[in-house]
Amino acid sequence: MAAFKNPQILLASDLRDGEVMFLGASGWERDHRRARVALDAAAAAELEKIGHAEYASNHVVDVYLTDVEIEPDGVPTPLHYREKMRIKGPSVRRDLGKQATGA
Repeated sequence: MAAFKNPQILLASDLRDGEVMFLGASGWERDHRRARVALDAAAAAELEKIGHAEYASNHVVDVYLTDVEIEPDGVPTPLHYREKMRIKGPSVRRDLGKQATGA
């Protein structure tokens, strides 16, 4: 197992509409601010276990953990460019996705 360096959250894509989802306290969330945060390797493994079960049940695809930093207000913010872009929504059509709804 790789060394645990940063807090992590679990991401996936919704099979119904392709929207990015984040595993929250009560299931999948569309807002990264409500994502459940793993603060150690054991918690990260538990998130992965849940994600793999959801994948096996055909609820989501592309399930993976990503490193985050915890902002002073408690919001987990991705460290990597790909996930920073994913939380913003589609980049080719500003009239679709999260940016269109003001989220």
